[in-house]
Amino acid sequence: MMAQKTTRTAGKLAIVAAAMFGFGYALVPLYNVFCDITGLNGRTGTIAQEEADKLVADTNRLVTVEFDTNVNGELPWTFKAQLRQLKIHPGEIADAIFVVENNSEHPTAGQAIPSVAPAQASLYFNKTECFCFTRQNLAPHERREMLVRFVVDSGLPDKISTMTLSYTFFMAPDSNKTADRSEGITNTSTGIEKI
Repeated sequence: MMAQKTTRTAGKLAIVAAAMFGFGYALVPLYNVFCDITGLNGRTGTIAQEEADKLVADTNRLVTVEFDTNVNGELPWTFKAQLRQLKIHPGEIADAIFVVENNSEHPTAGQAIPSVAPAQASLYFNKTECFCFTRQNLAPHERREMLVRFVVDSGLPDKISTMTLSYTFFMAPDSNKTADRSEGITNTSTGIEKI
């Protein structure tokens, strides 16, 4: 009798544990869908250049897009926007230039993560081209200008007149492997070790 109760309890606990694991596994995709629908994560969208070219600019309205740049502490980079802000018409394609520099003696790789504030504005902010689409590999002391081409949809609510596009660069997970691989490759013309 006691053995049957123990077996039932163990069975129930196994089912609860399996259900909890399944819920945890499904949580990330569900969260991504929720963020895509509500825009609460501040994630930006993408749009094809051909589609962006067909948009009509609302010349009766100006929106200020401010730029915020950050670097995670592990990454030895300097990162900034060429301009602090742009005033644009919704529906018009705009370009922003960002400058990044590797301050270390080693090649490193970083990945930029974008966000837009206020969160509701992210639903109307789309990029056609961005350095954040791919990881960036920088040689020692390399400095690079990077482009973001974007459009703010003319459906942006009137109450939003200013938004902030923010990027944070994080060290790519295998950045140290990039440095290790490059140590054995020598530039034959100069004898300098290089990627």
